Amino acid sequence: MNCKSAFIYAEDYKSYHFRTDHPFNQLRVQSTYDLLKSSGALSDTQVLSPRTATIEELKLVHDERFIEAVIASSNGQLKEQDAAEFGLGTEDTPIFSGMHEAASLLVGGTLQAVDYVLEGKGQHALNLGGGLHHGFKRKASGFCIYNDAAIAIAYIRKHYNVKVLYVDTDAHHGDGVQWSFYDDPNVCTLSIHETGRYLFPGTGNVNERGIKEGYGYSFNIPIDAFTEDESFLQIYEKAFREIMDYFQPDIIVTQNGADAHAYDPLSHLCGTMKIYEYIPMLAHELAHTYCDGKWIALGGGGYDIWRVVPRAWAQIWNVMNDQKPFSGSLPKEWIDKYQSKSLVPLPDTWHDQPNFYKPIPRKKEITEKNEQTLNKALQFIWNRYNKP
Repeated sequence: MNCKSAFIYAEDYKSYHFRTDHPFNQLRVQSTYDLLKSSGALSDTQVLSPRTATIEELKLVHDERFIEAVIASSNGQLKEQDAAEFGLGTEDTPIFSGMHEAASLLVGGTLQAVDYVLEGKGQHALNLGGGLHHGFKRKASGFCIYNDAAIAIAYIRKHYNVKVLYVDTDAHHGDGVQWSFYDDPNVCTLSIHETGRYLFPGTGNVNERGIKEGYGYSFNIPIDAFTEDESFLQIYEKAFREIMDYFQPDIIVTQNGADAHAYDPLSHLCGTMKIYEYIPMLAHELAHTYCDGKWIALGGGGYDIWRVVPRAWAQIWNVMNDQKPFSGSLPKEWIDKYQSKSLVPLPDTWHDQPNFYKPIPRKKEITEKNEQTLNKALQFIWNRYNKP
């Protein structure tokens, strides 16, 4: 397809750092960058530095008082009672010096990706520092201060006036993005996530379909705990294809949380690297089929930052550049660099070893339940077009 892609990156992404023992660690972005460089898959000419989002751009989604609170937090000037009102200073989203600047840089990176694609400089752009999908209009949530994905979509609607499909495969429901466009018929959201019965944020039920003119443009598929590759990929493929055909978007924005893997400490799903090979392959195919290749991919969750996230996210970039997913051995240079930092033995291959987690005795039951959930989610489309 002769795709041209941009990799949005800066070492300053690591400044989005809550505390040493916090599960959200942007070292995973640097380690992915280093893995791609060691693999010979990323050249300096493909790397685009992020810019800092302006206050006016943040206000496309966030309330001015919330932004002021984040700025005050950055300088140690926000009162404790005010912090609680805005979701700041919590265990999930503790306050740190310079948080406004760090969060604004992540947003600016996603806006750089938008302009790169929609100004016709290339077909695809990847901002692994972004994907902070839990941020709300006036509240931080779930490790997310500013919601770069929602801001980017609002920016696309304002400056380019095209239809956007947002696809979120993070283990946690993409709540902040969904609620930002819940009444907008020009933005369609699809979230495939572990059921909120067991997992934060507890939303993303199949009956959350949008309101007013936006009714029928929100899709949620809450899958059961301990879902494995086959069921996950069946749902992803069918839902993505059906919704693309139904909505006919002009551009795709994907959030690529890597926390559905069996190693992830913050979810209960049992995926392997197979799903992280296929997720970008289908997005790439459908972007070219429906959107002239226009595809922006973001990072997201992913809390096994050593064994999972770098391998999963590197696959997105390789697919974006018209290559097959990586296979075989990981670069020894990368393993040598990061093994001393990691608390667990690093893998030495792109694929997971067979049988690295215990068999799931409820596999058949889980698969059947997920199929029922998928059918409920897609019933709206089938009813509208009288499909069987």
